[in-house]
Amino acid sequence: MWLDQDQIQKDLEQIATSEFIPWEKLREKRVLVTGATGLIGYATVTGLLYTSRKRGLNTKVLALVRDMERAKDRFSEWIGQDDLLFLAGSVENMPCVDGDVDYIIHGASQTTSKAFVTQAVETIRTAVIGTDNLLRIAQEKHSSGFLYLSSMEVYGHPQKGHKVKESDAGAFDPLDLRNSYPIGKQLCENLCCAYSKEYMVPAKIIRLTQTFGAGVNYDDTRVFAEFGRCVKEKRDIVLKTKGETERSYLYIADAVTAVLIVLLKGEAGQAYNAADERTYCSIAEMARQVAELGGIKVRFDLQDEKKLGFPSVIYMDLDTALLRGLGWLPGGGV
Repeated sequence: MWLDQDQIQKDLEQIATSEFIPWEKLREKRVLVTGATGLIGYATVTGLLYTSRKRGLNTKVLALVRDMERAKDRFSEWIGQDDLLFLAGSVENMPCVDGDVDYIIHGASQTTSKAFVTQAVETIRTAVIGTDNLLRIAQEKHSSGFLYLSSMEVYGHPQKGHKVKESDAGAFDPLDLRNSYPIGKQLCENLCCAYSKEYMVPAKIIRLTQTFGAGVNYDDTRVFAEFGRCVKEKRDIVLKTKGETERSYLYIADAVTAVLIVLLKGEAGQAYNAADERTYCSIAEMARQVAELGGIKVRFDLQDEKKLGFPSVIYMDLDTALLRGLGWLPGGGV
């Protein structure tokens, strides 16, 4: 793990002091988080625990984990009080959840591009079966809020120069295995909308851009993690594509505050883009900037993108007006 404890502490302080989040809604509440050992899940769980303890909210977190030993190691510093409870299982085979579940943050998902091709069936099953199971719990428990962590990939391939709004829709070839991920995400979003309209489940959706920050696994396959490893290990960045894809990025503390404000203030059945629009650039531009700062070089070893599981070139300039309309700003509102 890239566990820079000083940076993690700063992130927790940023989350806890974000006054645009209506923290009192979480007083004496129980929050179920899936995907709890992933980057966003871990930061969300620890952010909730830290803020609850700092503000005296008595919020309790139920963390769904597949690997109990990994979870205990990941959250070792947080175990010992009664505000963190682990649930062993998967979203596809949910364990029994006793007691109230006031809020649900559903972040469990396949995230490795190569697996979207090599494990397409499992990618779809995790997405659709898992989301339906969590929405059923929200319905049965009369939860006050449900948030589904979706992806910018649902937009497909916007044209270069187009500002992408939540009303935009992406079209995908269902016979392309790589589309197991974005099509699965789209169906899960539709499930959230259906449960909201038919069963009055207060389900909201957040479409996250690529998120980075302290706490990411050292062997994470996403480009920002690979670039960071290259700097740390003093080896050149090797791009296997031309790096033409353009997108914004989102720092982990800002991702957590976005997640919480949509959960607590978002409109049921609505999707919200989450990105720091100031970071918009191409992969090649980011590689050059990182290499310059890290004293290394950028080289190209072009390969077949489809075999690697990479999406084709995209221009994903997300419009975050709806999210900012809830009061959210990156950097803790600074």
